Amino acid sequence: MESLICGKSITSSSSLNNNNRTFFLNHSRLFVTTFKLPLLTLINHPHRCPISRIRAQQSEATDIPSSDSKVDTINMKDFKVRNSQEEISATQGIKIRRRPPTGPPTHYVGPFEFRLQNEGNTPRNILEEIVWNKDVEVAQMKSKKPLYSLSKDIKGAPPTKDFIGALKASYLRTGMPALIAEVKKASPSKGVIREDFDPVEIAKAYEKGGAACLSVLTDAKYFQGSFENLEAIRNAGVTCPLLCKEFIVDAWQLYYARAKGADAVLLIAAILQDLDIKYMTKICKLIGLTPLVEVHDENEMDRVLEIEGVELIGINNRNLETFEVDISNTKKLLEGERGEKIRKKDIIVVGESGLFTPADVAYVQEAGVSAILVGESIVKQKDPANGIAELFGKSISA
Repeated sequence: MESLICGKSITSSSSLNNNNRTFFLNHSRLFVTTFKLPLLTLINHPHRCPISRIRAQQSEATDIPSSDSKVDTINMKDFKVRNSQEEISATQGIKIRRRPPTGPPTHYVGPFEFRLQNEGNTPRNILEEIVWNKDVEVAQMKSKKPLYSLSKDIKGAPPTKDFIGALKASYLRTGMPALIAEVKKASPSKGVIREDFDPVEIAKAYEKGGAACLSVLTDAKYFQGSFENLEAIRNAGVTCPLLCKEFIVDAWQLYYARAKGADAVLLIAAILQDLDIKYMTKICKLIGLTPLVEVHDENEMDRVLEIEGVELIGINNRNLETFEVDISNTKKLLEGERGEKIRKKDIIVVGESGLFTPADVAYVQEAGVSAILVGESIVKQKDPANGIAELFGKSISA
């Protein structure tokens, strides 16, 4: 294989195994991308391929004046910020990267930079894929609906409903965990759960069946949800407080959820740093939202218990990286000192995922939860109200 750089032909050696290399221009720097191979080292030879000629060709190709120093400064600043954030996440045990890594690759020779196609640029699990997609999606949404516009919408919106109050009232009334019933059409692990999906009818059936609050999936790509579903339920006369079930990666989303009719939002500790959770918790209280902070292991529980202002913690029994479910996770996270700290702080604990039978509900209640969030086992029932009665082993309707 031969590739032409600076008018010179470079022929692949046998060590390259005749695999394709892609050469492309990116403003004032020539990048070389290799695929699934050791990094290729090219040395700049002044007499054969002067840097000045490369820059001149790049300038002609892009009609942008070459300015290496400015580009290097911008790239390095972004790289340092990203590295700093990754270091903070690592110290807090956060494995999910918020976006694909960028900045100068590890290997840098002269005007050339080298990066394997799969060197850190592929999501390592489904949650990371969702988060990367959400980061791009939110950036696009923010450009169409800036924060000042959302602030105006919120000022004219009706007051939010008392999410925590509804959970406490239900627990006192029934003596069983309060139900947050989830309006959910599909999931990455199960695919489509309910084909004849009418979010408003399902929400009304949940309310009739005794749900204290509702959770509405708003992610479109992976769960086939939408903010239109949230708005429709809110405007249909449903009185239950509504949780916006979304992957929050930006504080802007809190304002957007509030403007669309949410009373509560989900904050996932697996993708948010401690400072993010603190900051977003304060914003939620300022605009009337209740944050449900979700954890799924001991490290995340310990982190969240150190954050002031957290009143509602969800324990997800689903491993967010593998999507495997184990309801004993709830009991494990509520034992010993953690359980004592939760009781002292008067935090309401919500059990999430893997709850299908009255025995499952009794198990997590005995472990210490006073609310449960359930979707799949009831939404797929022909009559979701009957599905709720089957889940609890009796009717919990008022």
